[in-house]
Formats: sequence, C-alpha cells, structure tokens
Amino acid sequence: QVHLVESGGGVVEVGGSLRLSCAASGIIFGISIMGWYRQAPGKQRELVATVSSGGTLNYLDSVKGRFTISRDNAKNTVYLQMNSLKPEDTAVYYCYAARILASLQKIDAWGQGTQVTVSS
Repeated sequence: QVHLVESGGGVVEVGGSLRLSCAASGIIFGISIMGWYRQAPGKQRELVATVSSGGTLNYLDSVKGRFTISRDNAKNTVYLQMNSLKPEDTAVYYCYAARILASLQKIDAWGQGTQVTVSS
C-alpha cells in the first residue's frame, strides 16, 4: 500500500504563505493522481488541487491564482504552495494519492492530515 507523510502545516497570518509537502512511500508503482484535500470544522472534505502523472492540474475555484500544486515524480513527492492565505483556508489538509492497477481498479491513499490555521 501507499504511505503518505505530510509536512509544512502551521499558523500563519492573513496574506501569508505556507508550503505543504507530501512524500509517498511503499507500493508507489502506478500512482496516477496526487493532490490535496481539506476539511474545515463542520464541513465536508473538499478537493483543493490535484496533479496527474501526466501533469494535468485541477484546482478548487476559490484557490485558483493563490495556490500552486507541483509534483516531483523522481521523489514521489507532491507540494502545495499556498499564497495570499485567507481565514477561510483554515482546515486540516490531507494528502491524497490514487493508484491505478493493471485491472484499472483505483486504490485511494490518504495522509494523516496537517493543520493549517490562518489568523486574522
């Protein structure tokens, strides 16, 4: 199975920046999509940004222009650069990876989550 370890969360003031990192280990063959989701208190988990193995990007509308996702395939690591942070970005951020097997079955993996708090 895939093991995901996140780092880089913390407390930042409004308008500040943070960079999240997520390293994948274990059975990493076949990882297709990597990305980030977040979950704020009392809300559902939502997709923040994903990047496919081919480089296709997908962003939540509210973070477009502020967040940048990137991926280092050689290091099996995905990054999320977050700029111009707002209080509404406060959430637990979860790293995500999807493996596609030869049978086309998709297996999801999740990190343990890292807290991002934007103080006003």
